[in-house]
This record gives sequence, C-alpha cells and structure tokens, in this order.
Amino acid sequence: MSARGGSEELGDVDVGLLTPGLAGSPASASTSDRAFLQALLDAETALTYSWAGIALAPAAAAAALSAVTTADLDVRSIARRARDAGNPVIPLVADLMAAVGGEYGAYVHRGATSQDIMDTAMMLVARRTLRTVLEDLDRTALALRGLAATHRETVLPGRTLTQHAVPTTFGLKAAGWRALVLDARDRLAALRLPAQLGGAAGTLAAFTAFGAEDPGALVAAYARELGLVEPALPWHTLRTPIGDLTGALALTAGALGKTAADVLTLSRTEIAEVAEGSRGGSSAMPHKANPVAATLIAAAARRAPGLAATLYASMAAEDERPAGAWHAEWEPLRELLRLVGGAARNTAELAEGLRVNTDVMREHLGLTHGLIVSERLAVALAPLLGRARARELLTAAAERAVAEGRPLLDVLGEEPRLKDVDVDLEDLTDPARYTGAAGALTDRALERR
Repeated sequence: MSARGGSEELGDVDVGLLTPGLAGSPASASTSDRAFLQALLDAETALTYSWAGIALAPAAAAAALSAVTTADLDVRSIARRARDAGNPVIPLVADLMAAVGGEYGAYVHRGATSQDIMDTAMMLVARRTLRTVLEDLDRTALALRGLAATHRETVLPGRTLTQHAVPTTFGLKAAGWRALVLDARDRLAALRLPAQLGGAAGTLAAFTAFGAEDPGALVAAYARELGLVEPALPWHTLRTPIGDLTGALALTAGALGKTAADVLTLSRTEIAEVAEGSRGGSSAMPHKANPVAATLIAAAARRAPGLAATLYASMAAEDERPAGAWHAEWEPLRELLRLVGGAARNTAELAEGLRVNTDVMREHLGLTHGLIVSERLAVALAPLLGRARARELLTAAAERAVAEGRPLLDVLGEEPRLKDVDVDLEDLTDPARYTGAAGALTDRALERR
C-alpha cells in the first residue's frame, strides 16, 4: 500500500480500530463474526441432536455435524453469499450439508427456518456475553463498596445544576454509583433468553411432517440442548425477548454512564477531586492525564439509546415472519452487547483504580465562603429571628462575604442582631456537620448485595 494513496486488500477483519472502548474485551471476542458463526453452528447441531433424541435422526448424523468446527467453514464466503439469501443461515446450511456428506445432509436444519437459527444464535451470543458483563459488574460493585465505606465521612460539595448546593459525602456518591450497577446487574441476571424453533410460519408444521408426534417436546429438547429457556410460543414476530434484552442493556449503559459523567466532571483540572488510576496520555500535550476510561464509558452510554431505538422499532414486525424488522436487529443488538461489555470492563477498571483527593474536596467546601451551608443557617435562625428577618440578614451577610472575600462565619460574627442570640455559628457554618443522613444512607445502600 502506498503511503500517499491507494489501498491494500485488508479483508473484512474488525479489530476494533474505531472502538477502543471494547477492543480486546471479552465482549469483543464473544460477539465477533467467528463467535456468531459458532453460535449458528451450535444451534444447527443442537437441532440435529434433538431429532436424534426422539429417534428421528441417526445419532451418527448429529455426531458428524458436531465434528464440524468454525475452522472448517469460510466465514467470509458465508458473509458474502448471505447477500443473495438475506441472511447467513442459508449459505451456512449449504456448507454444513456438504461437510457432513450426502448420507447425513438431509438431517441438517430439518424443519427449521433461517430465523429459528438466527434468533437462537443471538440468544446464545447474548448469554455468553452477559456472563462476562455480569462478572465485570460484580467487580465494579465490589470496588465501589470499598470506596463508599472508606469515604463514608469524606465531605465534598454537592452540586446541582452545575453549582455548589449543600455538602454531601463521597461515600454516598460512590454508594449511589454502586446502586445503579446493582440495578443493572439484577436486570441482566433476570433475563430469560429463549431458544427459537417454530418452522416456516411458527406453527411447527414441518416438524410434524418429518414425523415428530409431539413437536413441543422437540422444542423443549432443543432448548435443553442449548441451555436456553423453552419458549411458550415461537417468537418470530413476538419480540419480547429482544425488547427485554435491549432494555436491560440500555439501562446498564446508562447506569455506567452516570459514574463516568461524575468522574469526568470531578477530574477536571480546576476541580481535581478524583483522578483515574492509569492511562490517559495526550498526543500533543505531555502534561495531560486524560480520564480515558470514563470517556470511553460515556461514549458507550451516548450510543446505546440510538441502538435501543432501532431494536424497539423492530418490535412492530408484521405477519408471522417479517421482512426487514428482524434483519434490522442483528447489527444493533450485537453492537449494544459490545458497547455494554466494553463499558462494564472499563468501569470495573475505573472503580478499582480511582484516586480520591480528599484534601481538595475539603478545600472546595470553602469556595463559596461558607454559603454552602446557608440553607442550614436559614432553618436555624428562622425560629429565633423570624423567617423574613433571618432571610434578610443572611442575604446581606452573603453579599458581604462574597464582596469582601471573607468567610461567612466572620461576617455573621459581626452582625449585631446575632449578639444576643443563643446560636453556635461555628457549628452551623461547618460543612462537615451538614451532611444530613448521608452516612446512614450510605450504610443502608451497602447492605444490598
């Protein structure tokens, strides 16, 4: 390939050049073209074994099919021929029939339709990917639990609408991140991923034609063979499994994105209350330590809703099997699995390596010269001075504190109207003493497993 132009035949290999958030992650491997081909092969093999289990296919046919590996198949050829068929199952079946020979070829794909195999393969890929995602979410929850417990009493400014509001604790913030992670984990773990086997129009007619007296038993055997849930009905156009999976994945992306958004804010140079533990170099500015993990997680969170929208739109699938709606699901569902898988890995690493700058947090509590506790002062002084007078006094004192660059405590100490009032101004203006139930809320959140 010329350095100034032209191109070299690189093939159709996706190595993650434009997706650093998932490159090298377990999810990247479990959703690769080769992994999908393996899932398709597993679905076809399980079907033949199910036929053999009811004595309507020779065991040798199932054994012959199980001996075929993805290494025996040309994934690029299958992909290119899929254009003529509309899906990769048709060229795959042709290759499998050729691989097992004429004697057993008739038992490949018996009674199934392409969507049966594609849907089942998608559920297999999802299950295999979610296994590693759940492991990473557990890692994240464990790390965040440690942060929350360690920083139960670490006070920092609470921020609302970008401005300092009232004090909070970093422990409560980390406990909140963990709660979202556990919400995501529980939803993913509760998913029921079913096999798909309905035949051409979801009636199981072909299975009875091939001699199955109880086609429902064949479906049950097929699901058991694959370790998937037995479906109540063929779901060719009843896309609840895809909708449930989509929702859980999108929620997970958003949950992880919340942590990333906070880390990105708190790691700004002028804030610097937290910092990532590693990575983050700049190609142009040697002094920078960019929050790369949080950046990649945030990118995944922003992409996930668009992918979910496509998948939800595909639920409006016409007839007994749709044209286009089903086909539109494959790439966005795979990409959603990949994004969430990569984000889960990155969040685990982020949480495990996060550095908390407690001194900076404490310093920032004084940026508003004590105004961060003005709510507490208003509540405490209202019964003593009257609500209107208390508000007037605090407004004037706040303006003086800001204008003169002095602590609110000092300004209030000079206020004649407070000379004879029995109130501990030092206590009332200490941000560390106005965190409400943050500690108890943190403890409560950490009881959850």
